[in-house]
Amino acid sequence: MAEIDFITHYDSRSPVSEAYRAIRTNLQFAGAGKQLKTLVFTSAVPGEGKSTTVANLAIAMGQDDKKILLIDCDMRKPVVHRRFGLLNRGLSNCFAEDLPLKEVIQADVFPNLDVVTSGPVPPNPAELLGSKKMEALLQEAAEAYDYVFLDMPPVLAVTDAALMSSRVDGTVIILGSGDISPDEGKQAKELLEKVHANILGVILNKVPQHHKSGYYYYYYYDENHNKKRKRR
Repeated sequence: MAEIDFITHYDSRSPVSEAYRAIRTNLQFAGAGKQLKTLVFTSAVPGEGKSTTVANLAIAMGQDDKKILLIDCDMRKPVVHRRFGLLNRGLSNCFAEDLPLKEVIQADVFPNLDVVTSGPVPPNPAELLGSKKMEALLQEAAEAYDYVFLDMPPVLAVTDAALMSSRVDGTVIILGSGDISPDEGKQAKELLEKVHANILGVILNKVPQHHKSGYYYYYYYDENHNKKRKRR
């Protein structure tokens, strides 16, 4: 585990950690009276910092005494097991061996945070994610946790994120400043809208600070066209 990957745990007083807490607050109030438990996190293209962002947000949620399950649903190029230093026996094993979800949960990776890795790469990820078995696993997770975070592949690369976005309570898009064009960001949003995803907002990642080293992290949230911004 690299400390730089988990700044919300190893440097909880940093401006970046505070920005994650601001995002946490926005998500907790995003439901407008309806609890949002199952959340898809996706990006437009690879390399935008999605998995690191999701991991830190999950840690921040756990610090607020919420019970979190992070599931690596990128069964094409999984990275969560490497980031956390975990055995990669996870989601695809549930399908291949007909296991219940609880058999592959790796508990207390961080306080209040459990993780399910992707498992070995299967030949048919989209079919598995769209199956009745996946629907049952997601329901099982939602009953046991306050929030279930699904780390999905980029939406412009494959259909997996759009597929799952139509089945969960909400979707968050993570975009890396300088990594994509405005047209790619717009296209990602449009693809999710076509499947009637409940897009909660966009996390703009990797925005350079001026006069200081490091990054700004912004969160933009739009509910019923009422726009709010949190920035650090």
